[in-house]
Amino acid sequence: MTQPFTLVGTAHPKPERTEDLRRLLLSFVEPTRQEPGCLEYHFHEDRNEPGVFVFYEAWRSEADLNAHLALPHLRDFWERRMDYLERDLEIRYLTMHSPYDPREERAENTALIVDNVHAPHGH
Repeated sequence: MTQPFTLVGTAHPKPERTEDLRRLLLSFVEPTRQEPGCLEYHFHEDRNEPGVFVFYEAWRSEADLNAHLALPHLRDFWERRMDYLERDLEIRYLTMHSPYDPREERAENTALIVDNVHAPHGH
């Protein structure tokens, strides 16, 4: 597998728009995870700074990320983002030094299957 294209973003919403932004960003999670090239897409809230949102994205390639960002709902968000934010999004593009190994995923899935087969039923 080629090296994933990853990023971490942080959003500092205006206090009066925190809940609106939370709902909006949460609405992006499941559709994004279904997109071609999306390896991981996670949305978090800072435990030490409630209301500060952090998202982590891993894409198969930069082209896959760019296709995601070109979708109408994301272009619309990008144009309107400052309606929600105290300051612009902080985005860090990352180089992954621990790329995914498809064998690890297969091993995890095999372990789950074996555990389910050997688990006692109803005892």
